[in-house]
Amino acid sequence: MSTGSADRVHEGSVRDRIAHARSVVVKIGSSALTDLTEGLDRNRLDALADALEARMRAGSDVIVVSSGAIGAGIAPLGLKKRPTDLATKQAAASVGQLALAHAWGTSFARYGRTVGQVLLTADDISNRGHHANAQRTLDRLRSLGAVAVVNENDTVATNEIRFGDNDRLAALVAHLSGADALILLSDVDGLYDGDPRRVDVDGRRARLIPEVNGPEDLDGVIAGSGGALGTGGMASKLAAARLSADAGVPVLLAAASSAAQALADASVGTVFAARPERLSARRFWVRHAADARGRIVLDDGAVDAVSRRRRSLLAAGIVGVTGRFYEGDVVELVDQYDTVRARGVAAYGVDDIASMVGRSTGDLPPELQRPVVHADDLVVVGR
Repeated sequence: MSTGSADRVHEGSVRDRIAHARSVVVKIGSSALTDLTEGLDRNRLDALADALEARMRAGSDVIVVSSGAIGAGIAPLGLKKRPTDLATKQAAASVGQLALAHAWGTSFARYGRTVGQVLLTADDISNRGHHANAQRTLDRLRSLGAVAVVNENDTVATNEIRFGDNDRLAALVAHLSGADALILLSDVDGLYDGDPRRVDVDGRRARLIPEVNGPEDLDGVIAGSGGALGTGGMASKLAAARLSADAGVPVLLAAASSAAQALADASVGTVFAARPERLSARRFWVRHAADARGRIVLDDGAVDAVSRRRRSLLAAGIVGVTGRFYEGDVVELVDQYDTVRARGVAAYGVDDIASMVGRSTGDLPPELQRPVVHADDLVVVGR
């Protein structure tokens, strides 16, 4: 079989996996639901609900991650453009959240379905207890037959605790809910190796990339930032797709105007192949969701043990520690060039670790003889 044929077979398997996924998270961008003059576009929202309903009737559980709260609040408040200051964003979101939730509820009511709104902040994902509560809520909504519509809680989120965009939120929700696939729908029809709206000096147009299997498929790709109504853009979609695929969840990036086809057979847009082994919920939380509270600096031997041989971190391999953290917090493990090599859950607080630096286990008191970070609580960065 030729290389080209092999690529097509593999691409088909990724698309088949997404098309037949038992549970799916579908993220819908602001531009697919709103415009600056009219606010929410009910016809477009109804068309999306129709496609989502068809997927559910085909046997899939669906969670919707819906942008558009701030966009939905712009027109009713008489604003001419998306606000840039936090207070006005929060005001627009407070108006738009009501309109958005009502619109989704009304649209799905045509099929006799109930909608449950789930508003999250980044703290709800990074905090292990909140993370588990959100997971239980989503699971219970699905078991009761309701459609969960998730959005960032823009009315209370500050700049310091924001996801930054709903693409990342969707990737986190996909793993949080145990979804089998993630579909990102927006105003772009896939990933290109350049700006598809432009022609270069040689008359060449950007090329659609049908499948991404690894970093090598992204060589030369230039991803831009968001548009007038959203905070995402291709850069955030690409980051979210790579995060999701790294966690073991395949991704389809497609245009919202092609939602029916995307949800039916995944034959449009760009697919991102997932890593073979899915990360456990705890390892995913350590790697992607939790905020690191400090850093532990390792010598070369400890770097090799942790990053290559996947061993627990012992006190003897530590040369320094920074930050303010406690037992059970997530920390970054860095080499002596300040490069992050791993993340893990600290077995001790910073004060205890500072007293253990460079000491062999036998020289420590019994209560400090456990590994500083156990191998089961450690995730290598870049693997």
